[in-house]
Amino acid sequence: MLKILIKSFSELTKNELYEILQLRSEVFVVEQNCVYQDIDFKDQKAWHVIGIKNDKVVAYTRIFKPGDYFLEASIGRVVVKKNERQFGFGHKITVASIKAIETIFKETTIKISAQTYLIKFYNSHGFQQTGKEYLEDDIPHIAMIKK
Repeated sequence: MLKILIKSFSELTKNELYEILQLRSEVFVVEQNCVYQDIDFKDQKAWHVIGIKNDKVVAYTRIFKPGDYFLEASIGRVVVKKNERQFGFGHKITVASIKAIETIFKETTIKISAQTYLIKFYNSHGFQQTGKEYLEDDIPHIAMIKK
């Protein structure tokens, strides 16, 4: 069972923030073998969608209102702990993020920068690719929009 919490940056506890940053580093830096600056001073503007299982952060995204990341509302840093991926938590955290954007920001158009291998995953949530593939931190990405 995945419990979803949605918090502004100022509402995060120190432990929640630490666990979020640890999970992002574990997956985006270590697992994907990608040296990049994860802590980018955008977390302060974001709302944080946190998936908790057994009192641990196992899934996460951050969402932005239009203009804070892209012109459109957006979802980023979508991550699920490796040993929890077989439970569909990626889908659950994505659905929760879309609903949070609709509820908090009153927006339905959402833009993401998706890792290319996840196109079908995001298609299943109503996102369509726009433009051409590009490299972000040496990983192939594609812009996608959900209207």
